[in-house]
Amino acid sequence: MAGKSGREINATPQNTLKKSILSWEGILVIIFLAVLVLCRILSPNYTLNNVLREMPKYLSEIFLFFPMAYILMLGEIDISVGSIVCLSATAGCLASNAGTPFPLVILIMLLVGGLCGVVNGLIITRFPELPSMIVTLGTQIIFRGIAEIVLGNGGSVSVTDSASFRAISKRVGPFPYMFFLVVICAVVFVIVSVKMKFGRELMAIGSNRRTSLYSGIKVKATIFKAYVIMGVFSGLAALFLTAASYGANTTTGDGFEMDAIAMAVFGGIATTGGKGKMIGGIIAAFIIVCLRIGLGQINMNSQLILLIIGILLIAAVILPNISASFKAAKKKKSQA
Repeated sequence: MAGKSGREINATPQNTLKKSILSWEGILVIIFLAVLVLCRILSPNYTLNNVLREMPKYLSEIFLFFPMAYILMLGEIDISVGSIVCLSATAGCLASNAGTPFPLVILIMLLVGGLCGVVNGLIITRFPELPSMIVTLGTQIIFRGIAEIVLGNGGSVSVTDSASFRAISKRVGPFPYMFFLVVICAVVFVIVSVKMKFGRELMAIGSNRRTSLYSGIKVKATIFKAYVIMGVFSGLAALFLTAASYGANTTTGDGFEMDAIAMAVFGGIATTGGKGKMIGGIIAAFIIVCLRIGLGQINMNSQLILLIIGILLIAAVILPNISASFKAAKKKKSQA
């Protein structure tokens, strides 16, 4: 029926179930279930216990996804996180081997990561004319270069206090401690992005930085905080990665930044900023992790696995645009 304004008002409520299923998050849930079925068909060893046993090797990258999503929402990017992981892991291993109490080792790794985030945040906010990709490309080389200098000719270091690192790798039933921490972080990051002032500021800045500045949002401070959070979580990822490998080398964390970005983009978070939901990225992150585990169990070439993930990533970018084109064409036809 028509209201006083002349607009058409639906007498019946919209089908919210259909809307949820057809949303990108709903499609991701369907893809996730399809991946589980496919991996089970390909590998008879693809069971819950086996997946959870192998999952710690990949969960470190999900720690990087959380703050990376915030940075992408800002319309920025950080490609130095893999190098921050390497430097933090190196610092933690050396501190542990020097006899430092394990709680202090954890603190050192988080501080090293946080300090790297401070460096990125300061440069990007003090010199806004410099693209964040160029800045973090430079710091990527610097951070990994420092790690390589510290590691020396051997290029690697192993922890002597493996018992302490093994303690944080324990499990509750089949579930590793790390899994519960990932779930807690997921809940916190979703709540902050949806309900908290900081999350709303991220989306506002990503949508229109100038308008956000005139609206009273402290744009530089928000960007700086996002990069510091990214650094701290890189240190956290380094901690669990070291617990899984009992050491660090010059290739530690190599390519992690691309995986974190892939998880976010596949989840529907736009690299141009101001668009996307954390929940979609979280589903996408577990799709990629489960797919890696399943394809790894059949000894698929790692480069081929990357190719498949790349195809999924391109599809995630193209499909919404195709859908929008069809809707625009349909709307135009109905108005004709």
